[in-house]
Amino acid sequence: MKITQIKSHVLRYDLPSELGYSQQFYTMRTCHLVEVQTDEGITGWGECFGPGNVALANKGIVEKVIQPMILGRDPMDRDVIWHMVYNLLRDHGQKGMPMQALSGVDIALWDIAGKVAGLPIHKLIGGAHRTQVPVYGYGMMLKRESLTDHIARFTDEAAVIRDMGFAATKMKLGLGPRDDVKLATAVRRGVGDDYPFMADANHCYTTSDAFYVGRALGELDAYWFEEPIAPEDLDGYAELRRGLTVNISGGEAEFNRWGWRTILENRGLDIAQPEVCALGGISEYLRVLALCHAHFTPVINHVRGSAIAVAANLQLLAAMPALPGGLNQWEPMLEFDTTDNKFRDELLVTPLDIQAQVKAQGGMVAVPNGPGLGVTPDTDFIKRYAWDS
Repeated sequence: MKITQIKSHVLRYDLPSELGYSQQFYTMRTCHLVEVQTDEGITGWGECFGPGNVALANKGIVEKVIQPMILGRDPMDRDVIWHMVYNLLRDHGQKGMPMQALSGVDIALWDIAGKVAGLPIHKLIGGAHRTQVPVYGYGMMLKRESLTDHIARFTDEAAVIRDMGFAATKMKLGLGPRDDVKLATAVRRGVGDDYPFMADANHCYTTSDAFYVGRALGELDAYWFEEPIAPEDLDGYAELRRGLTVNISGGEAEFNRWGWRTILENRGLDIAQPEVCALGGISEYLRVLALCHAHFTPVINHVRGSAIAVAANLQLLAAMPALPGGLNQWEPMLEFDTTDNKFRDELLVTPLDIQAQVKAQGGMVAVPNGPGLGVTPDTDFIKRYAWDS
């Protein structure tokens, strides 16, 4: 079998309303799918992390840089391909967009391998430790509105997400430390005393401000405080972890095993959040997962994007061993964006229908059992939402 073509499909549409987080507001939803074709008619699908114009730049890397390197190669040699591409791109960036581009290609090669074997990816990895995964729903995005309006909306939306059946919920922070504490208090009020909630700062604080917010989150019994400070500030993460009671999570902005080795050795995370569509794909994710577990750090994957990203993460969460092992184990969760996302809800020939599963199955979603990723994109849908400029 040989690779005959690699296509990038960057999709976009305008959101019904503007959304925001601590770094920006946005009105457009995008995703970047990768299609790897072979001479035996087997096609694999992957996804690259990176929204907006970043996706367009990654499209160029996939099609103009990586594709010429691996045309004619056996797609089953995915680890050989991974290291060849990484070594050739090493002088041009061991992190960032080259790794995002490689991630989408690698995921597609795993999809092909599953289809050749007639097995889901979790079987290729070693089997399913779980056939269902709990799901948390995130929402409560920032908008151009007053603090009073934010508080009212966050209170109501947190309760709505809880009532949809999700196992937990996550809010955004970013109005400033004092206002963010008021928002977190509103979320706790909205969900009640016993329901888990998390808070995501998208690295907007200084260390001192993160301590202020983190102390309040600890008093509110938040489950984790996500990306409180810049991802480069590893010493700051270690200080926060030592000084706060709330769990510190992060890592979505880190790449490959070497970057993750530094984070883990620094002991700055209670919960690791690798992004498979960015850090190097499934091949590198499995190495990062092994590193995390070698450092006794639990993993809850960062998930953003289309149904391809969701399916890939379900396969990985199924195959993740329990840490540390025992009768009543801590379980990883699937991250689910409750805001409008056609690329997750309408992309597939047979939708995953996560929200219906969550409601019917007590916050759980089933792991796909079909070959490879276990899902099939609708090519007409892809053509309809293609972003060509």
